[in-house]
Amino acid sequence: MEAEIRPHGGVGPFQLGMSAAEVRDVVRRQRLLRTVPGDERPGQIVLTHDDARMDVVLGFTKGALSGVELFRFQNEDADVRVLFDGLDVFRTPSGDLLEQLAERGHAVEENDLGFDALPELNLILAHRSSHEHPVDVGAGPPPLRLRSARGLDMTDGPLPGSRAPRGRRTLVSRRSGALASPHGWLQ
Repeated sequence: MEAEIRPHGGVGPFQLGMSAAEVRDVVRRQRLLRTVPGDERPGQIVLTHDDARMDVVLGFTKGALSGVELFRFQNEDADVRVLFDGLDVFRTPSGDLLEQLAERGHAVEENDLGFDALPELNLILAHRSSHEHPVDVGAGPPPLRLRSARGLDMTDGPLPGSRAPRGRRTLVSRRSGALASPHGWLQ
């Protein structure tokens, strides 16, 4: 499975603004992800990719897709690639990813809270915490998870009811907010 991050637009087959019915049709046609049953007018649709052991959470506001979260796959041998500007965001070491994004002309703003941003694209790169993922001394910074947003608003909270399985990196493409949350993203 391969998914391209499209800042301000979506990730993979999911376009921000799609209705829940359109999302379900895409999932049904592609047959890559299994749907966890939910309400007819959901606040979320939860999907899973069984082979990769990866979860996807699609968030809706007023019936339109407003957030897509991809929780990093647990099966390292899985044929899963999440791409941005030609880079595999989950398999490229975090330091290398930031450096390569800067080399490609993207402004990267780093901070000490574990969140780095590409403000012109409304993308946030969030480091996994060491309590979730212990690292060896000298192993370098922890891997990244990504977030993208249509409107960057660091004051908004996480998506209502969003959850992030422990021990995973995530990517989120969102229409607005929730970028300061310690949890997740998707394709």
